[in-house]
Amino acid sequence: MTDAAALPGRPRGGVLSGPATARAVNVLAPNASAMTLDGTNTWILSEPGSARAVVIDPGPLDEGHLRNVVDTAERAGKRVALTLLTHGHPDHSAGAARFAELTGTKVRALDPKLRLGDEGLSGGDVVTVDGLELRVVPAPGHTADSLAFHLPADGAVLTGDTVLGRGTTVVSHPDGRLGDYLDTLRRLRSLTVDDGVHTVLPGHGPVLEDAQGAVEYYLAHRAHRLAQVETAVENGHRSASDVVARVYADVDRSLWPAAELSVRAQLEYLREHGLI
Repeated sequence: MTDAAALPGRPRGGVLSGPATARAVNVLAPNASAMTLDGTNTWILSEPGSARAVVIDPGPLDEGHLRNVVDTAERAGKRVALTLLTHGHPDHSAGAARFAELTGTKVRALDPKLRLGDEGLSGGDVVTVDGLELRVVPAPGHTADSLAFHLPADGAVLTGDTVLGRGTTVVSHPDGRLGDYLDTLRRLRSLTVDDGVHTVLPGHGPVLEDAQGAVEYYLAHRAHRLAQVETAVENGHRSASDVVARVYADVDRSLWPAAELSVRAQLEYLREHGLI
């Protein structure tokens, strides 16, 4: 068995649901799969001693899960005051409208189609609730509407699907673009170097204790995959499906459709830069 401390980002062992930092509690959704890992992490954030909380990514439309999130907050003496979305994929957002009904909250997101209420979200915004401060970080790449949330008081960043607690993520071409994704990873690396971020609270998988190590691993992984795709094309593998079969031969075949999205993004990136 591999020691977790030796893995990229140093994933935290143990049960995923429950307190993760002084201000963050995870409620794991019951939607585990090859793509969602253990399930979607729904984050409840609040300042210690405060009466109100913020929820990030209510998750799928699962009544039991949504009520569990509300109950978890209430058991801690908190009322959910606001709902935020990292992006619009259904495993993160499909339950948002029902969750808003249960809590009487507005839903803020980058994509206007996902919002309930007049206020959206964009990079540079600061969200405050009862002393809790969240800084909105633009994070396009996995999807065009992806956001991350910097929680400076805990030295943490909530990354949605941009950085996962285990494995790597998909660039969901054509909505997601590799160039944007690489810029986002560099932006997150800057948070770890310049802004004291040391913990990743991901949208799936365990908490990562070494944020800089995780981001550096993601950047290195992308560079390696890009080089592999470029070599595959040079060797005559022109279609995305052919490249997947060549480059992702070591990956579970059930994940090949998702890998093909990333390959399409990689091929587009290589063409744009005149490399193929």
